[in-house]
Amino acid sequence: MYHTFVRRKLVQAFEGLGSDTFAESLAGMDPKLEHFFGGAHALGGTRHSTVAMRSWFERVYRLLPDLRFTVKRIAISGGPWNTTATVEWRSTATSATGDPYVNDGVHVVRLRLGKIVSMHVYLDTEVLDHILRVMADKRIAEAAARPIED
Repeated sequence: MYHTFVRRKLVQAFEGLGSDTFAESLAGMDPKLEHFFGGAHALGGTRHSTVAMRSWFERVYRLLPDLRFTVKRIAISGGPWNTTATVEWRSTATSATGDPYVNDGVHVVRLRLGKIVSMHVYLDTEVLDHILRVMADKRIAEAAARPIED
């Protein structure tokens, strides 16, 4: 029963990300979360607060305005006090310069009492680096900005 609740919550979170109304996703996060996104690029780094997460999401949607996720699989283990879920997905978008973007990845999510306390994102960083370089070359300065971290 609990795993069904978590699965539904995660699917809703990814649908919220895909609609660029990430407020619902932020509401499901613990105020002192850890969000790790690999790479030394504009979307990389580690964030520890929902304030930094909001800024990060805003940047994501300026660079990839129509970003959408298709959830492929979700695996969940643990109880309400310490839950781990992996979410496999495919993301698609058109960049701020009109170039197509497709990437596959996994979120490893830890929850405590229904709130996300940790998210580590693993994807093909070469694909992401490429689209960020294309945008930077086309004068989208934010694509070459320093990571948002706190």
